[in-house]
Amino acid sequence: MFKIKSELKKAEVPMRDAYCNTLMQMAEKDERIVALDADLISSSGMKPFFAKFPERAIQCGIAEANMIGIAAGLSLTGKVPFAHSFGPFASRRVCDQIFISAAYANLNIRILGSDPGVTAAYNGGTHMPFEDMGVLRSIPGITLIEPCDPVAVADIVSQLSDVYGVYYMRMARKSSIAVYEPGSTFEIGKGNLLRNGTDVTIIASGIMVAESLKAAAALEADGVSARVVDLFTWKPIDTELIVDCAEKTGAIVTAENHNIFGGLGSAVAEAVTQNCPVPMEFVGVTDRFGQVGTEDFLRAEYGLTAENVAAAAKRAIERK
Repeated sequence: MFKIKSELKKAEVPMRDAYCNTLMQMAEKDERIVALDADLISSSGMKPFFAKFPERAIQCGIAEANMIGIAAGLSLTGKVPFAHSFGPFASRRVCDQIFISAAYANLNIRILGSDPGVTAAYNGGTHMPFEDMGVLRSIPGITLIEPCDPVAVADIVSQLSDVYGVYYMRMARKSSIAVYEPGSTFEIGKGNLLRNGTDVTIIASGIMVAESLKAAAALEADGVSARVVDLFTWKPIDTELIVDCAEKTGAIVTAENHNIFGGLGSAVAEAVTQNCPVPMEFVGVTDRFGQVGTEDFLRAEYGLTAENVAAAAKRAIERK
């Protein structure tokens, strides 16, 4: 069960702290938990874990492919490894190791790719993955997750000790908008209906969830009833919920901090076209590379704002 905040404000706890704190709580109860990092324990907020569990913390250096290989080896010994690097290095750079050493070998590893898309900000285009989920989505059996706030991070991570397979989660490291009340729980593979509506459905994940809720409020002022869904699991995707949205609202907008090619919009469109074709609009990065800038500048530059979402919703409704 989940409950959303009555007002959208900055979360009190950074995403990375929610990740580290949850992993430490898990490690206290489960000796299988092992953390790996690629020379980024300060950036990932994992210093407390490395200090408390030095025998279960591996600093792999700037050798991400090797890190995934180590995680695969740990899985073979019965451990549950959590490996972190910045998004492009935890996905694009290590795609073959994830494919062969983890997924093809049917092993049990978790990969965290931090600062996806515009949340990379001043780290710039080389560190700004608009393609990480798209790169990995074609790997058979992989689970892809993008939580929107620290409450979601904590609950989802806490579930990952008792499931089996290859899991990739992308999240911002630092500040985020608090969407959920503490104590909310999440079912991996299912989306959350955050707001009901009859004219259009906005399906979002990550930083775009808060933007979509803002867009829905603005649309309401214009007489438009918008449904909002947090589709935090991209794969396996919640086809049942997507089809229900298509049937009940007749138009869909997807909103993602990712390239629209191969991303959330593509995944939702596959479900829609096969089951209940309706007009769709895509809010996301339109086949571009990243660049250096503040997150606010980058959101505006790449069209990742509530205003962009609201405009797309109106276009989708006009096409009914």
